[in-house]
Amino acid sequence: MRCVVQRVTSSSVSVGGKTVGSIGPGLMVLIGIASEDTEADLKYMAEKVPNLRIFDDEAGVMNRSILDAGGSILAVSQFTLYGDARGGRRPSYFRAAKPDKADDLYEQLVARWREKGIHVETGIFRTDMQVSLVNDGPVTILLDSEKNF
Repeated sequence: MRCVVQRVTSSSVSVGGKTVGSIGPGLMVLIGIASEDTEADLKYMAEKVPNLRIFDDEAGVMNRSILDAGGSILAVSQFTLYGDARGGRRPSYFRAAKPDKADDLYEQLVARWREKGIHVETGIFRTDMQVSLVNDGPVTILLDSEKNF
């Protein structure tokens, strides 16, 4: 499982010109699910993302998590995080999970964040989405449950 986590002052996702998810300060998280992902990958991201210490404390040091600082998460599924362009100019998505599995793990991840008391907005799975955000910092963190980066 891969996540691109961006600290934002605001973020929104639209489908067909209509806003379907919108947050103020918090995290914009793009989520990629691999075909081989398991409960262990899900658990890793369910804990890692909300506990990332990327919000400033009183001294201006990134030492607080979203659980400490408050804020929301905008979660958007993005299979292209598993695009592999090493072999040519057209990325291959062979590692991306099939839609049924990806949607199930994506929904479980969102539910686990909500269980922690975090307000989570989402896009609409398997649609053409337009994502807008104001990256705060900028702060962008790449996570991979296999710890490749």
